[in-house]
Amino acid sequence: MEALTEAKLWRNPCWFAFRFNHIALRYNAPLYGWIKRQTGLSRPEFVVIYSLGLLDGALARDIASSSGFPKNTLSRAIEKLCGLGLIERRTDAADRRNHTLHLLPAGRRMFEETLQQFVHFEERMLQTLSPAERDTLSSLLAKIVLDTPNWAVDVDDDALSLEDPD
Repeated sequence: MEALTEAKLWRNPCWFAFRFNHIALRYNAPLYGWIKRQTGLSRPEFVVIYSLGLLDGALARDIASSSGFPKNTLSRAIEKLCGLGLIERRTDAADRRNHTLHLLPAGRRMFEETLQQFVHFEERMLQTLSPAERDTLSSLLAKIVLDTPNWAVDVDDDALSLEDPD
């Protein structure tokens, strides 16, 4: 392990965030590289497919908020996927101003054909943990995730100041 990565992971006061990001990077980079080679889709494009594979009929704004991609990036991805015949837009019956997104049969096949690679890679990541440790990790991460709405804090210049306010 190179020195900077070692320092960020093991000598960092923000150890959790950096370790979490380290793990996510080593999961996402190879999988989305594989997705690009297998399907020709970019990460944002495939995130739309994956999202709709989990919850068909989602709104674009919900995919944006759950994935962290900007709306304009996902808008371009959605346009391309519609053009490729992988997804379609439908007017939402409950609110005609909204358009729900749906996988077409080719999109559903793509999701189903690629999902096992994601599952397999996650299983590989977790194989170092016992079943009890996996359950504990899942519970602890769920607890953190459920608390994220409480993190919203207005950050101003004073809060970012390195000087002691007293």
